[in-house]
Amino acid sequence: MARPRPKVLTLTDRAADRVRAIIARSETPVAGLRIGVKTGGCAGMEYVLDYAAQAGPADEVVEDKGVTVLIDPKAILYLLGTEMDFVTEKMTQRFVFNNPNQVSACGCGESVSITPALPESYQPVA
Repeated sequence: MARPRPKVLTLTDRAADRVRAIIARSETPVAGLRIGVKTGGCAGMEYVLDYAAQAGPADEVVEDKGVTVLIDPKAILYLLGTEMDFVTEKMTQRFVFNNPNQVSACGCGESVSITPALPESYQPVA
């Protein structure tokens, strides 16, 4: 018997509410929010969020709390097991990624260092 595949990403209620609000403001049709990672910042990597007009052929489609999130296939092992939250602080509002693969972050909070999960911990659906 195959073991259950871990979720790449889950959302808190606050994050799901914020994603819904962002998508509702889009001037063009949106299939969901695309999340990825890219090289940059002082810690080495940055999370990237953007509107997605449609799912790419290799995107991981996550449906959580009524929200569709599309994970860039290059980011799956970096995001595996991550919880996305949305926080409001005194002077800012932002998405926060509670990522078990993150090993450090820069002082300003704009970039992170992430060690990818082992490929055998993720088994894509055939």
